[in-house]
Parts: sequence; structure tokens; C-alpha cells
Amino acid sequence: MDTEELQVAAFEIILNSGNARTLVHEAFDAMRTGSYELAEQKLEDANGEMLKAHQAQTELLQKYASGVEIKIEIIMVHAQDHLMTTMTLREVALEMMELYKKVN
Repeated sequence: MDTEELQVAAFEIILNSGNARTLVHEAFDAMRTGSYELAEQKLEDANGEMLKAHQAQTELLQKYASGVEIKIEIIMVHAQDHLMTTMTLREVALEMMELYKKVN
């Protein structure tokens, strides 16, 4: 796999996980105002964006598993970090949603 192809995959992961992160923060805003249905929709939309990022990641893993040599660059490390922190943030948001509902 050439460098350009790897960078394109990394930027797909960064873009989609970045979109997801924005949606999670919008969900937090909705939670604060008691707009739980909107928050749930934002979290569902965030999940859709993360699935797109995960698809780009899976394609790389499939290539690697089939024997394609992939040299990891710092941009891919950043992309993976971005995706994993966004996934964790969404999980925290789902838990916080339940807490907001109980408190209110």
C-alpha cells in the first residue's frame, strides 16, 4: 500500500470521527436543556459517522490480513486515536443521558 492511499484512509477516519465528535457535543448541549429526543438522535447520527470511520479502518485491516504490507505513519496513529476517543466519548454520553433523565 502506498503512502498516499494510507493517508487518504487516515483522513477518512479523522473526518468521520471528527463529525461524530461534533455530534456527541451537540448531544451534550441537548441533554443540558432536557431535549433528550434530540440528544438521542445526535448520538445515533454520531454512531453512523463512526461506522463510516470504522469501515475505512476495516478495509485497511482486511488488506493487511490478505498480505498487503502497510507501513504505519503518524497520521494513522492520530486517526486511530481520534476514532477511539470519539467512541469512548459517545459511550460516556450514553451513560450521562441516563443520569440526566434520572436527575430530571
